[in-house]
Amino acid sequence: MKHYRAHLLVCAGTGCVSCGSFKIKEALEKEIKTRGLQDEVQVVATGCNGFCERGPIVLVQPDGIFYQLLTVGDVPHLVEEHLLKGRPVKKLMYVPPAEKQPVPKMKDIEFFKHQRLIVLRNRGRIDPEKIEEYIAFDGYEALGKALTEMTPAAIIDEILFSGLRGRGGAGFPTGKKWAACAKEKATPKYLICNGDEGDPGAFMDRSVLEADPHAVLEGMVIGAKAIGASKGFVYIRHEYPLALKRMEIAITQARENGLLGQDILGSGFDFDLEIVQGAGAFVSGEESALIASVEGKIAMPRQRPPYPAQKGLWGKPTVINNVETWATVPNIIRRGADWFQGLGTETSKGTKIFALVGKIANTGLVEVPMGITLREIVYGIGGGIPDKRDFKAVQIGGPSGGCLPAKLLDLPVDYESLTAAGAMMGSGGMIVMDDKTCMVDIAKYFLNFLQDESCGKCVSCREGTQRMYEIVKGITEGEGKESDLALLEELAQITKDASMCGLGQTAGNPVLTTLRYFRHEYEAHILDKRCPAGVCKKLIRYVVLSEKCTGCLSCKKACPTEAIKGTLKEIHLIDQSKCIKCGACKEACRFEAIEEQREEAIQII
Repeated sequence: MKHYRAHLLVCAGTGCVSCGSFKIKEALEKEIKTRGLQDEVQVVATGCNGFCERGPIVLVQPDGIFYQLLTVGDVPHLVEEHLLKGRPVKKLMYVPPAEKQPVPKMKDIEFFKHQRLIVLRNRGRIDPEKIEEYIAFDGYEALGKALTEMTPAAIIDEILFSGLRGRGGAGFPTGKKWAACAKEKATPKYLICNGDEGDPGAFMDRSVLEADPHAVLEGMVIGAKAIGASKGFVYIRHEYPLALKRMEIAITQARENGLLGQDILGSGFDFDLEIVQGAGAFVSGEESALIASVEGKIAMPRQRPPYPAQKGLWGKPTVINNVETWATVPNIIRRGADWFQGLGTETSKGTKIFALVGKIANTGLVEVPMGITLREIVYGIGGGIPDKRDFKAVQIGGPSGGCLPAKLLDLPVDYESLTAAGAMMGSGGMIVMDDKTCMVDIAKYFLNFLQDESCGKCVSCREGTQRMYEIVKGITEGEGKESDLALLEELAQITKDASMCGLGQTAGNPVLTTLRYFRHEYEAHILDKRCPAGVCKKLIRYVVLSEKCTGCLSCKKACPTEAIKGTLKEIHLIDQSKCIKCGACKEACRFEAIEEQREEAIQII
């Protein structure tokens, strides 16, 4: 094996690829060859590094130097200074918010130093398209142990004792699901990996599939041995072409190396996998709807029981777990249930991956121990709120999750605590909001998403989500009534109680949590016809304060619709019939002469 003095690990997850990381890789390879360093330095395209907001990213090993926001033009200087002269380039390093000095090493950056990597242990350090690199970091060791040293019952017991709960949303104990399927007599049995990740702002499963596809495959083969399945399916939504490509490569490599297919590792056990592409429907993530999709039918949930473990794909016993759950399994089998039991809380074991997005300084993918507080995630790993704004809320658990306020920042992140607060773990989306966010508008956004994605099978869900959306929309447009709040709570509860699948059962959460923690904002919209955050356009009128206006023309130049009248050094006026409420005039004014006012306070010109 060839030895190199340095490896340049180029993040090639979707986020960095969209910013041009493949061009960075090509430029590095070209420059290294030009400098005659090709026998000393290797460039490696890895999966998602996690710090998506700082892409394109290059990590120089073994130095551990972290370069970010690179351009092709930075490459010659980086190669000359760092690789030829041994002088790391400070101007290309990460500088924390409100600080002046860069942090050279990745391990010292706050975003990384508080994480605990288990599922993401290989992120940013291996080429996901090379099986030998996965094997070099203990890959397929757990599979060898499961096939040669453990019985199916022993595998299930290990997963049961570990306390692993499904990471796809509901948090059902994984071992119980496997045990229920294993005891079924009907054959054949099937496994499914749920990679249909439809939550707005979520990219956990996509990143795992892109960065470490063999971990998912290894977990599935172990699960197949445990329940006695000979066939499995990896369900990946069609919007994830890079994840699809890397999973196809991984399956081919696993077959070629005797880790998939007939007589795996000479153990006499047969198991193979097939990829199915999802059609993009959010409801496809629900397990019975996903089964229908794999069968070639419309992705529509069915009544349970029977559960898939008893009667699933083509009426046969089936185990469905999501990407993160499958990728966790090899770590438990390799290191033992006792080790996994030592992570997390009493009822929520291990770690959880979150897509940390929104009004947050450090956007990206994080893996943290269960039980960590929201404050530690938002202000420790996330770096707080940009522009010195105040934290207002975090929406957690996907579109049908809940919005939690600042007073709950010290809430531990585990299944029971989040549920008690009105939210849920979900698959791991975490959207941070600052004080410029209107919580009524947020509820409207998620209700619009849910009513659009409802399959329509249940009247309660189909009509309930639509009616809730209509009411909240009316409130944001100044048409709300006091009685709307009680009606919204009743509709949310009925939709929850009468719906068949998880989408309808949780669809009311955006309404219930925003009413629970931000009722005063609903009341301001209804009683005062005012949006406190200045977001709902129909409740806003921009006016010029004559006592402050200097006639500088800044607002007039910024207005995209020529709604502002006035000449130099004259007091300006805003033509409300042309104003589109974009706020550009207020941002442009240096004298705080433009004010947002509620509708009835304005005389339309």
